Amino acid sequence: MKLIGRLAEKNAIEQMVRADKHILLEGPVGVGKTTLAVTVAESLKRGVIRIDGDGRFTEQKLVGSFDPKLVMSRGFTRKSFLPGPLFEAMTEGKILLINELNRMPEMVQNVLLPALDEGLIQIPYLGEITAKKGFLLIATQNPREFVATSPLSEALLDRLEWIAIEPMSFEEEEAIVRQNAPKAPENLVAQSVALIRLTRHHPKIRRGASIRAAITLAQVCGTKTSDDEFWSIAKSTLANRIELLVGKFSQQPFPRLLDELIAELRTQVDDEFKKKSLAQ
Repeated sequence: MKLIGRLAEKNAIEQMVRADKHILLEGPVGVGKTTLAVTVAESLKRGVIRIDGDGRFTEQKLVGSFDPKLVMSRGFTRKSFLPGPLFEAMTEGKILLINELNRMPEMVQNVLLPALDEGLIQIPYLGEITAKKGFLLIATQNPREFVATSPLSEALLDRLEWIAIEPMSFEEEEAIVRQNAPKAPENLVAQSVALIRLTRHHPKIRRGASIRAAITLAQVCGTKTSDDEFWSIAKSTLANRIELLVGKFSQQPFPRLLDELIAELRTQVDDEFKKKSLAQ
């Protein structure tokens, strides 16, 4: 699928990769950090091993571990070892893509230090594993203020080149939705994009929706959808993709709060399109 926009960021990442530098892409959910990293790897014909950050991820999952049954029959040999993504990326000279690195536990993050610094890791019974040429890390992270994240250590940050991935323009997001929902009418695509962009700055919303919400909305609505149907689908689409700015013990149930918010957003979107129509 064609990459829309992001030319400056793509060029910057490619320069870093050619120089064998490890990279950290930081930006909100849904701005295309992972897609951008994969696109760069493909354009440079570099292999990629991807893993997703998770608070339950362990050092053993990252590096690899010995299979107890195989150890019983073969001992602590290479044939008894089940390689993890870091081991594979290093020994095969590939890019290790860690999505949402700051969701990884601190101990897992620390395992990366010798791999990034010296290109090696120590594995009991196997000894020193040295990275082949071509190994590097491209990591992504959501903004540092997001919940359920662990701040990256100074030591790890010092080994990563930082590139900000900001939200795109209206026209670029519109083109992305159109690419992913080719059957949706132009006005519905524009309405979907206008809606999700409003959620990012609404005073009642802590975390707005990403472009994924607009894509889903346009795909579900299809070619024949009334205005009321559009807003009913929008409610279902946004429910799990936004975080409302409400008190912990709010008296109102979530569905009612969501109904009120959707009514406000509907008025704002309608007003926006009326102004555009008059301007034309």
